[in-house]
This record gives sequence, C-alpha cells and structure tokens, in this order.
Amino acid sequence: MDFKLCTIASGSSGNCTFLQAGSKMFLIDVGISGKKAVLGLAELGVNPYDIQGVFITHEHIDHIKGVGIFSRKYDTPIYATHKAWDKIIGDQMIGNVKAHNIRFISKEEYFEVEDLSVFPYGIYHDAVDPVGYAFLYDNKKITIATDIGIVDERIKDHLKGSHGILLEFNHDINMLEAGTYPFYLKKRILSNVGHLNNEAAAEVLTDIYHKDMKWAILGHLSKDNNVPDLAFLTAKMALEEKNIVIDKDIKISVAKRDNVSEIHTV
Repeated sequence: MDFKLCTIASGSSGNCTFLQAGSKMFLIDVGISGKKAVLGLAELGVNPYDIQGVFITHEHIDHIKGVGIFSRKYDTPIYATHKAWDKIIGDQMIGNVKAHNIRFISKEEYFEVEDLSVFPYGIYHDAVDPVGYAFLYDNKKITIATDIGIVDERIKDHLKGSHGILLEFNHDINMLEAGTYPFYLKKRILSNVGHLNNEAAAEVLTDIYHKDMKWAILGHLSKDNNVPDLAFLTAKMALEEKNIVIDKDIKISVAKRDNVSEIHTV
C-alpha cells in the first residue's frame, strides 16, 4: 500500500506537506495561501476535497496561514493541541472554523485517523505547544521534525525507526552569524527553541539512520542563511563519515521553498 510524502512548500515563507497512507490523504500545515495549496495538490493530481485532515505543528503564520480558508472551503478537519487551539481561536488567527472540524490532540499520545496512526511528540520551539509528528501505516514510519531548536534523546527516540523523514536543516551557523539579521533574531534562531542548524541536523540524521531508512528530505531551509547545496553537502559528509553512502544506502533530497518537491515513498 502507498505510504508517501511530498513537500508542497518548505521554509520560513510557508510550509505545507502532503502525506498519503493508502487511499487516504492528508496535509501537515497549510502555511501558504489556500490557493497555492490547491495548486500544489493539483500538481500531484489530488482533489482538495479528498484531504482527510490537516495536522498542525504549531501556530506560527508560516504553518497556519491558509488552513482556515482551506478548511472552510473543503470542510476539512484540523488537528492541533488544546493549547495551540486556544491561541489560534483566542487570537482569531485563521477565522471561523466549523465546530466539527476543530479536532483536539494530545502530545505523546497516539491517535488514529482512518488507517493512519499518528503520534504528536513535543518539540522545542518558541510557539505555544509545538509538536512534530510520527506517522505509522502498514508497518512503516514517516516522521516530521522541523521548527525544532534542539533534538535531545527523547526526541531522537521518536525519530528512530523511521523509514522516511522530513528533517529541518534551517541554517548554516557561519552564514547566520555573518549575515544581516538583527542580533535578537540571530539569538532566537540559534537558541534551544529556535531552528536546527545544518551540522546538528546532520548529526541527528546519522544517529537515527538504519538500514531500512529509505530517504531523508532536508527541509525548512533559511532563505538568507543557507543554500541547498550546503545543506546537502553537510548531510553527505556526515553520513559518509559513518560509511553511509547516498543513493546506495539512503536517498537525500532538499525540499523546495516555493514549489512542489519530489514524491517520496516508503
């Protein structure tokens, strides 16, 4: 049975990821316009009415910008933690959503949507109640780990056993420090509730690699403080140090910022 993932957009300007488990299809975040999300789904040959739900990682605008519009137009359930919903509704961040489409989830607890098993795990980011996701279907596991300041042993345990992963490679530390961002923003990004840098992400990838991991997508790259080739090279060098060969042992790709990326299947 098909278990696949594809990024529709990835980066600080907006995030939206497509997930298919058998005949059921989902989105993780809609941080782009509803129109752009629909156009991305069209490229994949997917009818937006067939999306069974949207899983929200956290309430920052680059993750929820278009989710309200999408839900209203296609009557799509939205899954988020209680605290995230309190913030989203309290601050009127996405407009009105039908009551039956407001779905509450709990961190560190599995829940089922159709045949898909979903595990939202707590992450470190400067949002109200941010989560990453592990998805299990047909004895396979795909994980999402973006907008994450650090990966400790608890989070690493949730990532282990993945057959495919979307992992944040946000910035190169040297590019960030030498760049034009104001000090407070550099400090935020570099903090334990900011974003994962290339070297830290590459170390995580080598630590969780196993022989049945088919692919890793390097995602949420900074427009100003990273370049795709550098993120890829950092991952490649770290893996090769552990005698893990790209294209032979694992496929590595970089998510596109504003366009639909390649479909990955486990």
